[in-house]
Amino acid sequence: METVIILVFVIGYLAITLEHSIKIDKLIPALVMMAISWALISLGLETFPEWFDSAKHSLLEGFGTMPHEDKMHIMEETLLHHLGKTAEILVFLLGAMTIVEIIDYFDGFSTIKGFIKTKKKTKILWIFSVLAFILSAIIDNLTATIVLISILQKIVKERDVRLWYAGLIIIAANAGGAWSPIGDVTTTMLWIGKKVSTDHLFVYLFLPSLVCMALPSFIASFLPAFKGKLDIEDNIEDKPKSRYSSTMLYLGLGAIVSVPVFKMVTHLPPYVGMMLALGVVAIFAELYSSSKFSLAQFDSEESDAHAHHSPVHASLSKIELPSILFFLGILMAVAALESLGILFEFATTLKESMPMLGTELHHTGVSDLVILLLGVASAVIDNVPLVAASLGMFSEPMDNELWHFVAYSAGTGGSMLIIGSAAGVVAMGMEKIDFFWYLKKISWLALLGFLAGAVTFMFTRTIF
Repeated sequence: METVIILVFVIGYLAITLEHSIKIDKLIPALVMMAISWALISLGLETFPEWFDSAKHSLLEGFGTMPHEDKMHIMEETLLHHLGKTAEILVFLLGAMTIVEIIDYFDGFSTIKGFIKTKKKTKILWIFSVLAFILSAIIDNLTATIVLISILQKIVKERDVRLWYAGLIIIAANAGGAWSPIGDVTTTMLWIGKKVSTDHLFVYLFLPSLVCMALPSFIASFLPAFKGKLDIEDNIEDKPKSRYSSTMLYLGLGAIVSVPVFKMVTHLPPYVGMMLALGVVAIFAELYSSSKFSLAQFDSEESDAHAHHSPVHASLSKIELPSILFFLGILMAVAALESLGILFEFATTLKESMPMLGTELHHTGVSDLVILLLGVASAVIDNVPLVAASLGMFSEPMDNELWHFVAYSAGTGGSMLIIGSAAGVVAMGMEKIDFFWYLKKISWLALLGFLAGAVTFMFTRTIF
């Protein structure tokens, strides 16, 4: 039965990877393989000799000899445990997405366009790279990419030049998301899973991430594509739609940044702080929109009318629910493999066979090469299940350097291919970037940045 479950996961994973080829949204195979995996576990419970206790991160003793009722009880408890951990991530993401949409409702991101005062291509490259690096650490790399490419489309009229900028934005956004607990879904997973803390994440990964962003931008500034000046119209009328645009931008970004502080002070899960942040931003949004605030509307016509005037309702209707459902499916599917002890056994095999191929991470039996390969793999396949699998595979304590290296590799490795990260996929859609154009022009820059950042990490971990 284990073989069948692994086969279901592999087929589902392939369907996710080939999303653009088979024209099926990745949330569908993710949900299907999650449901089938757990159904097979339930039906074949008597055939499994061992069970993995996620709370203690060890195999459960005597599972094979337990009566069926006890096994069913353990399976239900495990399912509930994983659903709770997954829900923490999803609720956190829902809050962050809604705050970003509220900022956008007030056209807050138009304020960023005012930072660009030059026509020189290299200066604009550095402005966008730095903005992507900083913004992605606050509002996540996906949203930062959407915002900056939208601004880029208004400034740079030549598509050929714009594609180069978009490629460097992808690299910078992924690098910026790696050192912040709220900058990338995978880093958020490690943070919520109590594998990394905010202060240690910054100390270990800020410099490697900065190198990962700066080196490709530095090399690119010498390329022919960034020589000369841009033809920018001075009379572009892009005034914010709301007089509260800059206020909502800084309020929203400040609210998101306050979440790690809230966690450090209260020791409550991050989603609690994010809900508080959303509540505060929502209060100001409702006040600024001068709309009637209603907790519940029983009349559907009145409710629909209110949704058009309420920034909170409008923002909630625009959040990416397919992404949320995809994360639910993939995380619970990985949890199924973890519960059967498959990931634990795989990690044990890695530790026994891989250290001889590279320098061991301090205090672990895991090779640097393993984590670097994880980064390369994240360029080909989705980094969310890769990190979810690593959470089930390794039992190192919080803030162990292994987790910081995983955060860096999974976060920045995806830049090497256009399909390797959420930022890359959305840029591909917005600018119709060709896969092979990116492979020829940008991938080598991303690879150099990734390797330079990895070497920097290996140096910084010896200091701290």
